[in-house]
Amino acid sequence: MYTNRRAHYEYELLERFEAGISLTGSEVKSIRAGGVDFRDAFARLAGGNVDLEGLYIPTYTEATYNNHEPRRTRRLLLHREEIAKMKRGLEQKGLTLIPTRLYAKGRYFKVELALARGKKLHDKRRAEAEKTVQRELRSL
Repeated sequence: MYTNRRAHYEYELLERFEAGISLTGSEVKSIRAGGVDFRDAFARLAGGNVDLEGLYIPTYTEATYNNHEPRRTRRLLLHREEIAKMKRGLEQKGLTLIPTRLYAKGRYFKVELALARGKKLHDKRRAEAEKTVQRELRSL
């Protein structure tokens, strides 16, 4: 399981969705070997579908000529109602879709997406102060 730890710091996460992800064989083997990076990843609605862009999955060294591009656009698998719900959420100003987790569920890989609003600097400072207070209370 891989988590996007920066997402909780950079964004206020509002609503979460679970989506399947369309992967090639070399991508699956590379994910199992490790090294997924969420740094520039985001989801985009395009033509009634949701695509995940910027997710870095390193090339699999044991693969043949049929290896994958590390930052290619990947199709996310969602129900039509979920896509409509995301579309309504994205029409609000300042909201975006970001991946928060990538995990295996049975033999399939799933991506958790979140509708998120970017935090301002003062919000980040307040969240950090609250976290510090909670840590001090636990230590007492």
